[in-house]
Amino acid sequence: MNKVFFAKKSGKRGEIYIYEDIGEGWFGGLTAKAFSDTMREIGDVSALDIYINSPGGSVFDGVAIYNQIKRFNGEKIIHIDGIAASIASVIAMAGDEIRIAANGMIMIHDPWGMAIGTAEEMRKTADSLDKIRDTITGTYVAKTGHDAKKVTDWMAAETWMNADEAVELGFADKITEEKTVKAEFTLLSKFNKVPEQLRKQSKASGALIARMEMRSKQIRGASTGK
Repeated sequence: MNKVFFAKKSGKRGEIYIYEDIGEGWFGGLTAKAFSDTMREIGDVSALDIYINSPGGSVFDGVAIYNQIKRFNGEKIIHIDGIAASIASVIAMAGDEIRIAANGMIMIHDPWGMAIGTAEEMRKTADSLDKIRDTITGTYVAKTGHDAKKVTDWMAAETWMNADEAVELGFADKITEEKTVKAEFTLLSKFNKVPEQLRKQSKASGALIARMEMRSKQIRGASTGK
C-alpha cells in the first residue's frame, strides 16, 4: 500500500481516505490545510465516511483536522482500516461512530517534543507538552467516559489496543471485517511498543528503521545534554 490521501463523493455522501502521516515532514504528510481544501472540494454532502490508516504525526495538524471533522454538520463515520496511532487516534475520536476492522489497532501515548536551549526553555517545552497532553486526554475522556487519571496512565504507558480492546475500552463502537491494508510507515519507528506484526508488515527496511531509531535517540540525547 502506498501512502495516500484522497477523497471522493457519491451523491450526498463523501469519502475521505487518510492513509498517510499527519503533518508535513521528511516523508510528506497530510496537513490541516490540505484537509480543509479537500472538505471544500467535496462540497455539499450530508454524511462523511473517513477511512484511517495512519501512525500519526503533527499534533497541531491533527487537532485542527479533528476540529474540522467535528464541525461538519452531518453524519460522521470513522473507519479504522489499519492503525490509528498517536494523533491519528485523536482524529478518529471526531466520529459520531467509530468502526474498527477486526485486525485494526489504536494506539494512544503521551505527546513527544524536542527542545534545544536553556533550562528555562526546556521547562517551557515541558509545560507546553503537559498542556497538549491534557487537551488530548480530554478528547479521549469525552469519547470513552473514563476518568482522566485512567486515560493519562494509558497514554504514559503507550497503550496499543486491538479491535476487541478498543471497543471494550470505548475507543471504538463497532468491529467490522478484516482489511488487507498494511502499516508501511517509517514513523512507527519512533514508538517504543510497536506490536511485532506491525513491524513485519512495514515496507521500510530494518536498516532504515534502525537508522531512524538511532537518529531519534541522538536527538533526544542532544535535547537533554546526554
